[in-house]
Amino acid sequence: PDVKHVVIIFNPADLTGLVTLLYSGLKPSQVTTLAALDSTRLQSALAKKFGVMQNQITGCATYGGHGEQMAVFASTTLVAGRPLSELIGREMPEGDWHDLQQREFPVEEWKQMQQDVTKGGAKIIELRGRSSFQSPSYLSVEMIRSAMGGEAFRWPAGTFVNNEKYKCIMMAMKTTLDVTGCHFEVPTGTADEVASLDASYEHLCKMRDELVTLNIVPPVSEWSKINPNL
Repeated sequence: PDVKHVVIIFNPADLTGLVTLLYSGLKPSQVTTLAALDSTRLQSALAKKFGVMQNQITGCATYGGHGEQMAVFASTTLVAGRPLSELIGREMPEGDWHDLQQREFPVEEWKQMQQDVTKGGAKIIELRGRSSFQSPSYLSVEMIRSAMGGEAFRWPAGTFVNNEKYKCIMMAMKTTLDVTGCHFEVPTGTADEVASLDASYEHLCKMRDELVTLNIVPPVSEWSKINPNL
């Protein structure tokens, strides 16, 4: 009864988080899901590609459903202060790349990187026979630390969204998690990025509706009877 915040790690995180929120009776700001792994994988992949420190890759994030349906938002990404959009598909002049190890980043390579990032979890299972524990554990502890009053957690977290566009769904948004709970805003991006997020939302809706079909949760119209906070 005194719970302050719950972080869902177990996959499928979006559905597990939704069921937890519904039946716990908690407020949406009190339940989040671990959704930052793909964002940190993207940051790591870009740092490795350009030979810079990982903290020199800023502004990259993945939103929507956790897993292969996640939408990669990179239009705000900076690589050592340079917009990533200016590095994709062009060869950088000599004077512009002295601190980067690579001069070229073909469009095809960028598309492959996005695919590798969103399928990263599946690849780990393929290689190791099980999922990885280290990264989920670290990020989960950071999320709980923020909820306990530590430095705010600003990587994407899965949160309950119910607005004019996205209805009654748990999905990764542009979030800030702190001692007051999880607060989100819908990310802005290019037309392609927004379309990708919309497609991820539709995929999540189908999965949510399967929960209703299987009688795991009641129809959405009845959720407020179970949890008045929804």
